[in-house]
Amino acid sequence: MIIGLLKESPPEQRVALIPETTAALIMQKIDVLVETGAGTSAFSPDEAFSASGARVASRAEILERADILVQVGTPDRKLISLIAEGKVWVSQFNPLWNTTLVKVFQEKGITSFSLDALPRTTRAQAMDVLSSMATVAGYKAVLEAASLLPSFFPMFMTAAGTIRPANVLILGAGVAGLQAIAIARKLGAQVEVFDVRSAVKEEVMSLGAKFVEVEGAREDTAAGGYAVEQPDDFKQRQQQAINEHAARSNVIICTAQIPGKKAPMLISKEVVGNMRPGSVIIDLAASTGGNCELSVDGQTVTHNGVRIVGQSNYPSLMPVDASKMFSKNLFNFLGLLINDHGSLNLDLNDEILKGACITHQGQIINERVKATLQP
Repeated sequence: MIIGLLKESPPEQRVALIPETTAALIMQKIDVLVETGAGTSAFSPDEAFSASGARVASRAEILERADILVQVGTPDRKLISLIAEGKVWVSQFNPLWNTTLVKVFQEKGITSFSLDALPRTTRAQAMDVLSSMATVAGYKAVLEAASLLPSFFPMFMTAAGTIRPANVLILGAGVAGLQAIAIARKLGAQVEVFDVRSAVKEEVMSLGAKFVEVEGAREDTAAGGYAVEQPDDFKQRQQQAINEHAARSNVIICTAQIPGKKAPMLISKEVVGNMRPGSVIIDLAASTGGNCELSVDGQTVTHNGVRIVGQSNYPSLMPVDASKMFSKNLFNFLGLLINDHGSLNLDLNDEILKGACITHQGQIINERVKATLQP
């Protein structure tokens, strides 16, 4: 069995496997080929991979010889065109959103696994890249907001008077939102949180934040803990409440997303116009449309003195620890995909493998993706 570690396309700086996990794979009778320079941006040089027992090779050789190809994110079109039928692809490529890529994998007969499609079960926690990367995103988002805000986060009592703490509003209390709460509270801010899932209220309050409730939210146990589309009357009440809280916030961290759908628009241009000049909005949902009407993915937009940062890939900006976490999750997943003899173990009766498998032998396997692509 040969695993091929491919270099990411810029601006991605993470690497799917680090030398430590590569060494662990090699101890399990697996050969690892690493594309030249694959880990450079994550501070894992070729020499470190060679020392781990892997062999550094060209992309062409890896694509020809590797049985399993691994990467962090979505492959670019040129790379896809070079992947041969029968290869196994493993990365995080958001199949509910990137449906065109799913069709290409299907047409080319590539067995593809997307790590962001893993079932949210206790057994799958050790492979949960979404939670790992959301932890990084929530942490980094608050730090950037604090660096951009032209005032303090904590309260200060000085001879020159008292400085009031910053008001931080967090939209969405998933892993990224909870991490953002924790960091914002550690920095001394006052934190308010919106989420349509009442089940997260206790977690929010345990971190020292105020949970702002809007009655009438629809919850779906079949959604696996994710937020679901809400009825229009709830959206109206929610929007009114968010508008009121946003107007008095110094920082808004947007994390609300619905798998496979455009991110809910929660902060309108009008609301931004009512915020204090100097305020900061960090939109982690920018890649799927954003929670703020003015968000542009990968850009910072200023409106009425308010800076809106559209940044959906903070983990790439912390490539060392983000790669370490991703690599461990991937290693645990590969433990299901490869048996004790170092051979491919494609058991689609396993709920984790079946959930993460998007295409196989020209068929779409994942039920949610299949439903999305049905006319």
